[in-house]
Amino acid sequence: MSRTVHCVYLNREAEGMERPPWPGEVGQRIYNEISKEAWQAWLSHQTMLINEYRLVPVEPKARKFLEEEMEKFLFAGEAAKIDGYVPPEK
Repeated sequence: MSRTVHCVYLNREAEGMERPPWPGEVGQRIYNEISKEAWQAWLSHQTMLINEYRLVPVEPKARKFLEEEMEKFLFAGEAAKIDGYVPPEK
């Protein structure tokens, strides 16, 4: 049986994750308040940030930036905008 959460990103009930996707308190908050669907939206946005800013995710500075952006994206409804970025056509 899948677990449901009231997803603060989607502002509705949705399927929750099986375990915290991030370590520490932030990961627990994501587990409790973010759905699988919203997490997938973050992962797509994160990929765009990594590619556009040419980040190396294992570098501490890049990880800190990504964690800050993740919290803004998921909980504050803010997403970093890349000047001149045009999403690929589907």
